[in-house]
Amino acid sequence: MSETMRDFENNPVSQLEDYVIRGTACDGQVLAFAATTSHMVEEARRRHHTKPVVTAALGRTMTAAAMMGLQLKQDSEDISIQIKGSGPIGGISAVSDGAGNVRGYAENPDVELPLNKKGKLDVAEAIGIGVMSIVKDLGLKEPYVGSTHLVTSEIAEDLAYYFTASEQVPSAVALGVLVNPDESVWTSGGYILQLLPGATDEVAEMLQERCTSFPQLTTYLAEGHTPEEVLNSLLEGLDFELMARVPVRFKCNCTRDRVERALISIGEKDLVSLIEEGEDVDMTCHYCGQGYHFTIDEVKQMLEKARTQ
Repeated sequence: MSETMRDFENNPVSQLEDYVIRGTACDGQVLAFAATTSHMVEEARRRHHTKPVVTAALGRTMTAAAMMGLQLKQDSEDISIQIKGSGPIGGISAVSDGAGNVRGYAENPDVELPLNKKGKLDVAEAIGIGVMSIVKDLGLKEPYVGSTHLVTSEIAEDLAYYFTASEQVPSAVALGVLVNPDESVWTSGGYILQLLPGATDEVAEMLQERCTSFPQLTTYLAEGHTPEEVLNSLLEGLDFELMARVPVRFKCNCTRDRVERALISIGEKDLVSLIEEGEDVDMTCHYCGQGYHFTIDEVKQMLEKARTQ
């Protein structure tokens, strides 16, 4: 799903709260998700000062992570989407936990590119050729990691390919972000439809036709339609049953203690080098942009902790 900067009068961010829904249809043959994420993506844009094409790429990735997080069984579990490409963005990472907390960042937020041939923000060019990885941390010894190459670098199609190739779950994915002339987010959202084991060819063909004929998603959401209306339209007559509705938000899990532990983990040698430089240490969280300041005396205390570990 593509988008462009709106070329008419500025519109405020959607008044609809951010949330994700999950449901089933066709007597369990279809698993469906839909989301509206305008405020979450606008918060990411504000924190990271992203240019429009980066806002679109990061917003799509965070929206997908938010929907995928609805499959986690515990609030403490999380799932991340990591994209590494040859384009000027470099990489994108988005993480969602089981409680609807989502965070994300782009390695280079300051990318500006001409619109593509369709007059849309050129996300594919900004990302380039690369790899998409899905990391599921379910509290086990090692997280599950699955990876596929990018097929279009538009993110939605790449995620659909990942589901089909890596998890053997045929899927349709739509993601989109509308950006205002002042570079703020007007609306953002997405949907995922997945065929579960036992799904018939008839159901698969019907969903493919409906996804193809569905209006541009971001325009549909900008008109005031809800995630429920998205799925009710796509799954009309297929006995859609809503199973869950979860608010989502931009929220990072970084704390001063976590950052301090990260500094201690760099080891005694590097801590000594920091102290010898004689300057206070400033750290910034990649995911939320929050800054943390540590004085030389505090770094010396960290060195003592590192020596006792």
